Amino acid sequence: MAHYDLLVVGSGPAGRRAAIQAAKLGKKVLVVEQGKRVGGVSVHTGTIPSKTLRETALNLTGWRERGFYGRAYRVKEEISAEDLRRRLLITLDHEVEVLEHQFARNRVAHMRGRASFLDAQTMQIAKDDGEVLQVSATSILLAVGTKPFRPDYMPFDGKTVLDSDELLEIEELPRSMAVIGAGVIGIEYATIFSALDTAVTLIDPKSTMLDFIDKEIVEDFTYQLRDRNMKLHLGQKAETVTRMPDGKVQIKLDSGRMITVEMVLFAAGRMGATDTLNLQAAGLEADNRGRLSVNPETFQTAVPNIYAAGDVVGFPSLASTSMEQGRIAARVAVGAIAKEPPKFFPYGIYAVPEISTCGLTEEEVKTRGIPYECGIARFRETSRGHIMGLDSGLLKLIFSLKTRRLLGVHIVGEGATELVHIGQAVLNLKGTVEYFVENTFNYPTLAEAYKIAGLDASNRMGDVVAKIA
Repeated sequence: MAHYDLLVVGSGPAGRRAAIQAAKLGKKVLVVEQGKRVGGVSVHTGTIPSKTLRETALNLTGWRERGFYGRAYRVKEEISAEDLRRRLLITLDHEVEVLEHQFARNRVAHMRGRASFLDAQTMQIAKDDGEVLQVSATSILLAVGTKPFRPDYMPFDGKTVLDSDELLEIEELPRSMAVIGAGVIGIEYATIFSALDTAVTLIDPKSTMLDFIDKEIVEDFTYQLRDRNMKLHLGQKAETVTRMPDGKVQIKLDSGRMITVEMVLFAAGRMGATDTLNLQAAGLEADNRGRLSVNPETFQTAVPNIYAAGDVVGFPSLASTSMEQGRIAARVAVGAIAKEPPKFFPYGIYAVPEISTCGLTEEEVKTRGIPYECGIARFRETSRGHIMGLDSGLLKLIFSLKTRRLLGVHIVGEGATELVHIGQAVLNLKGTVEYFVENTFNYPTLAEAYKIAGLDASNRMGDVVAKIA
């Protein structure tokens, strides 16, 4: 039986970062992946595909140029599902090639197969050709990710009623679509298809969406969705979903409304992909959504030599945070020092428009009783915004009145997921409003919005007058 210092189950962001980190520390590492190719959900059905689809849709439709040329402007008149798939396959091939090269360069062994526990230090790997292997490891990291939640009452058929994985395989773009679930995945796909000129209806039993995002940002985002004629049925539950004889799908809401569309995307949650791991044999148990509980500092499970990282441990379920979780878990697992990551990390939602946030929301600041002030900048106030034809986009900074330190940065609009890193750096370095007021930003850039928002806040807070002795 082969023995490894670290056995990693899953090759998504958490798994691959953990494997490479352990290998760089001179450890013997094996990665087991049950998918056809390495990369996990992130590369094949999640992060990379959805963001590639978004970029392709914005490019082919000419979405970014409509501020100048009007809503009827198109780069390509007829956009097909094949147009979207072509760029997706090129991107995925490149991602897999890079990952396989990283494994080879760092001497990380990887194997395709389905892993399950025999005991806390031994796993059985069932390969596609029927061969069954047993391997042991000093430490084991579970980075198996998640899969779409598929309730029995939803009539999935892979063509007209789909989950988020199946959506990437569609053969034709629908003229109308209903998205059930106003979480991050549902909102991303709803807005992407809206940009492709599909008539989109968003349905969720909660009366609000994206509750972890600053309310003012969500309000601006919601206005933009309604402005382009997306239908939002929040606070309404889909009671029945029925495939009709004409090929369309009818949705009955608990409010009594009936919605008929060509396609339904069910995106109401995901489940940890732990059902095939035989967790009981290792002394572990998952919750009702297949997720594992871990120590948030070390990512150890209830069994000391078994770790878990990434989406399988729950919120925030981001590729970026999963990578860092995997790296920390690997260092702890092999006995290396692992520093606690910075307190504030950015959250990116790749909708159309993008949303990105870091630090405290205004609601959290109020709850904590911190005296504060906000600074606002709109992208249309910047020269770069004029050049780009932007008529929307908002950057919001929150500062402490007592210390003048930045408490939160919140952005909705073009390039939000890139721009947020300026605010993230200032947050983690405990910077104040003076950073934005006194520093020079490239002109013309969207980043100049930071200076505008800083000046807006500073004017409300009052200048700090230096006392001359």
